[in-house]
Amino acid sequence: MAAKAGITFDTVAHDVKAGKISPLYCLMGDEPFYIDRLESIITQKVMPESNRDFDMELLYGSDVDGMRVADSCRQFPMLGEKRLVVVREAQQMRAGQDALAAYCQNPMDTTVLVLCHKSGKMDTRKALGKAISANGVIFESKRVYDSALPSFIKGYLKDKGKEIDEKAVQMLVEHVGADLTRMSSELDKLTIAIPEESRVTSAIVEDQTGMSKDFNNYELLGALAEKSKSQAAQIVKYYNNNPRSFALPATLSLMFAFYADLMQAYYSPDKSENGIAEWLGMPNWKVRREIMPAMRNYSGRRVMNILSMIRETDAKGKGVGGCRTAPGELLLELVFAILE
Repeated sequence: MAAKAGITFDTVAHDVKAGKISPLYCLMGDEPFYIDRLESIITQKVMPESNRDFDMELLYGSDVDGMRVADSCRQFPMLGEKRLVVVREAQQMRAGQDALAAYCQNPMDTTVLVLCHKSGKMDTRKALGKAISANGVIFESKRVYDSALPSFIKGYLKDKGKEIDEKAVQMLVEHVGADLTRMSSELDKLTIAIPEESRVTSAIVEDQTGMSKDFNNYELLGALAEKSKSQAAQIVKYYNNNPRSFALPATLSLMFAFYADLMQAYYSPDKSENGIAEWLGMPNWKVRREIMPAMRNYSGRRVMNILSMIRETDAKGKGVGGCRTAPGELLLELVFAILE
């Protein structure tokens, strides 16, 4: 099979499911979710459950070297047409790289080797990387940014025949963050909990996760964007009464990112919703809900002052200067200083 470098998850998954199996796969990168998914897809396609005790070998990079992996790959299948060798945490495999590279230069047709190389990339300039690039598939699983999470959530649920409200998406993004493994687990729980429902609503997310649909960081950002003192006060009061419902560093990080994006929005050549969304690389709904109202309510000079205030509050929250003020009180002071 021809080398496939820089390809997408969907491309690899589609080829495997269609029976286009490579003898070599290097699944590498900083996002473990897609690496684990592809390992599972390859395993299910290549190796029947009944044959796995005989024709599949699961190895770990910390326990083996390249010579051991190459020797395993050169064995013939006992029951089926293929032998499957999976090496998890392949980045920990230090010795025997040359021996494994030699195998990968001429891999066996009856063996499928899957190297799961997490937390970074394999150096494709070295012999092993070059051999896999020439004779197999290299997939890089890149870390997903927060801005891409809504699309991930919607796509994941669409595959399960469900839709989701925008507010529910925002709640999940805040509640879970950019951990796709945990996010997929939460989405699986939601779909299991509502087998008869075709749409995931904010009420369902609130019921299943315990997160408030009215009092969360995204609602706080909305209140700040609109300069709504009453709404902001209610949210901060909720945080003070429920200290486990928020973490000051996470809230400040989100606030800082919001005002930093707002500052960038002032420089957009096109001040329309679509223009700002493209300029910031941000979903339209987020620009509509937060950026556009905030641009009407804050000047650029004020935003610069607010960014300084957020930094100062973050330092206080970390005890700089001997500050012992409770997180909720620090947030209260900051929010009212912003809304003066």
